[in-house]
Amino acid sequence: MSAKPEVGLVREASQQIVAGGSAGLVEICLMHPLDVVKTRFQIQRCATDPNSYKSLVDSFQMIFQMEGLFGFYKGILPPILAETPKRAVKFFTFEQYKKLLGYVSLSPALTFAIAGLGSGLTEAIVVNPFEVVKVGLQANRNTFAEQPSTMGYARQIIKKEGWGLQGLNKGLTATLGRHGVFNMVYFGFYYNVKNIIPVNKDPTLEFLRKFGIGLLSGTIASVINIPFDVAKSRIQGPQPVPGEIKYRTCFKTMATVYQEEGILALYKGLLPKIMRLGPGGAVMLLVYEYTYSWLQENW
Repeated sequence: MSAKPEVGLVREASQQIVAGGSAGLVEICLMHPLDVVKTRFQIQRCATDPNSYKSLVDSFQMIFQMEGLFGFYKGILPPILAETPKRAVKFFTFEQYKKLLGYVSLSPALTFAIAGLGSGLTEAIVVNPFEVVKVGLQANRNTFAEQPSTMGYARQIIKKEGWGLQGLNKGLTATLGRHGVFNMVYFGFYYNVKNIIPVNKDPTLEFLRKFGIGLLSGTIASVINIPFDVAKSRIQGPQPVPGEIKYRTCFKTMATVYQEEGILALYKGLLPKIMRLGPGGAVMLLVYEYTYSWLQENW
């Protein structure tokens, strides 16, 4: 008697994992160049730096001229390797936390937000080592051909600094904050607003309804969580003085950036981040929902 529910649970989990992984892979392949630009803005410290970018357009021009087309895809292998399991974890754990919270007397609005927070914290633990490698590779301004390989750079980090919070897992608290806050707002806003705005019978208008809500979800979540993102980039990226660690912990890094560079420095890279995670967030949700729906019907 108990075999059927177990098979159903395994099938449901498999469908959520496959749909979530597919959503992540599509999003990263479309949006990675904007992630490179965002990271570059976040790690530059002052306008007097001769390597600093003057604007978003200037950054695209300089990267293309100095590093070529493949410069926009630096550090893409870590997110590709991480994005499939990362987004699989993101959507699967969200669904499971949501199901668990169904046993507690919470409002639907709060359930979506808390399930999103839980999924973000879980996702951060899985993805942080990949983020350390990705940020290091994205900060490298050499041409693509001169850049170390992903595995070679990961081995360098492990050899010099180990696996811990000063090595392949540095910046973990900032990553927890970034993903926890983002997913809490992202899922909370999307599902609550989607439940308020009526479903449209026209497939095209229904697609646009979901895309618009997803776009707003990704944009609002990006604006709220970007100080954690800046702190993460500073901790995981190259330090101002080689051999001297200036940025160590999440909130101390935020305080240092604020004191030395002002409040706007905590929002560096916001425009490319929104350009990526606004439409990217919508793409992920739509790919997940349509893939999950297709798998439920055909698997």
